[in-house]
Amino acid sequence: MMQKLTHDAAEASKAGLGGGLRRWDMLSTMSEAVLMSPHPYKIPESVLVVIHTTGLEVLMLERADRPGFWQSVTGSKDHLDEPLLETARREVGEETGISVAALPPGALVDWLLANVYEIYPVWRHRYAPGVTRNTEHVFGLCVPAGTPVTLAPREHLQYRWLPWREAADLCFSPSNAEAILQLPAHFKPAALAAEESPAPAGTGESS
Repeated sequence: MMQKLTHDAAEASKAGLGGGLRRWDMLSTMSEAVLMSPHPYKIPESVLVVIHTTGLEVLMLERADRPGFWQSVTGSKDHLDEPLLETARREVGEETGISVAALPPGALVDWLLANVYEIYPVWRHRYAPGVTRNTEHVFGLCVPAGTPVTLAPREHLQYRWLPWREAADLCFSPSNAEAILQLPAHFKPAALAAEESPAPAGTGESS
């Protein structure tokens, strides 16, 4: 279930972290396992980046390790103190070749939404023993139509630009589909936003 991001422990418990365990306590426990492992485990905190155009065409990627599974850009933190915004920038560059730094300021937007979900059993071995849930933070990235995409062959086989509803239908992940369905609520072109803004008091003309 998608929800507003909160750092309050009680809300974290409601989000499904269980037993009142604070999210940062869980990550601290994870850090010990990461440091002790010769092959560091994945950190159970990640980003989902919905890449789209102003016309709400959404970029979809087909997983190389699961052909037929389509998704948005996703990826875990590289280290526990990596800022989520940096995680999002890095994953976008690694998976699509798109440089967020080359886009206008504000192109990458934190939607302030987080999804806590059960890690699929097939991928659970990538995480420390006992870790079964991941917290995914949702971002949107607006790019110009026709933006070139360069895939990382080890991660994805092909890509498609699709209207947002079709993109949501293509997703194998319910949380990814839900995020895409929320795109129209989180993105409005500047011209439309200006039209919807109330006029300043005292500037109207009488007829």
